[in-house]
Amino acid sequence: MLVFKAAAEIRDYFKSKSVPLGLVPTMGALHSGHLSLVQRACNENERVVVSIYVNPTQFNQAADLSHYPSNFKRDKELLKPFGNQVIIYAPDDNEIYPEGTKSKNYDFGTLTTYMEGEFRPGHFNGVATVVETLLKTIRPSKAYFGEKDFQQLQAIKALNIQKNLGVVIVGCPIVREAQGLAMSSRNQNLTPDQRKQASVIYKTLQKLKNKDFDGNIKEMRAYFVKQVEQYNSFKVEYFLVASPKDLIPVDEINPDGIYRFFVAVFVGKTRLIDTLPFDRM
Repeated sequence: MLVFKAAAEIRDYFKSKSVPLGLVPTMGALHSGHLSLVQRACNENERVVVSIYVNPTQFNQAADLSHYPSNFKRDKELLKPFGNQVIIYAPDDNEIYPEGTKSKNYDFGTLTTYMEGEFRPGHFNGVATVVETLLKTIRPSKAYFGEKDFQQLQAIKALNIQKNLGVVIVGCPIVREAQGLAMSSRNQNLTPDQRKQASVIYKTLQKLKNKDFDGNIKEMRAYFVKQVEQYNSFKVEYFLVASPKDLIPVDEINPDGIYRFFVAVFVGKTRLIDTLPFDRM
């Protein structure tokens, strides 16, 4: 399996090859969710670049960055079954930020105003900066992102349009652990008990879809907090219901509207997010 440290090396490698190229951007600490993205990319493209880069500018707390799991050797092993179809791009900070590690400023309107945009200032500027760089330097036909980070996905779609990058942005379904916890690299930081208990997040969201609150979001929020915070180390940072189109949180449910749940929960020091379509079908 080829590993490149510079995007120029990838471009040189493909200079004489005209093949559909897919891109799966990651921050490493790969899990089955990432591998599902890679598999789909392999199904739809002749070759696939998997980038592995922990982007410092999308962390708004130094402690969060320092605790982010990283194991490049294990990541390579997990990608081996894909064989030569996959190429790893593992840049350093100087490759991504040749003029210094600083993010650009973007305006994605309401897509990044709430949820993560509110609670992680500067986060989406960091995400968009590295994604724009990857899309411009790798020049893929398609790029693949998981829907667990639904807000991020919407921002990247907006970035693609604003910058006229011409890449097909593919959103892929959330992959969950056996008990429902959304797969995340941060799950590695949970204790076995926390990991088991954290399934309450998904299970409670499922119950909210079916319980009759007559569209009362205040009651939904209270129910979610009560269920999740029954565990001592759990703390709900936010529970919101928003339109997937503009990501503006609502206070009331319109029976004809389309919505999603968006939540962030601290499990000890580990911050987990999840999202689920809010429908009663």
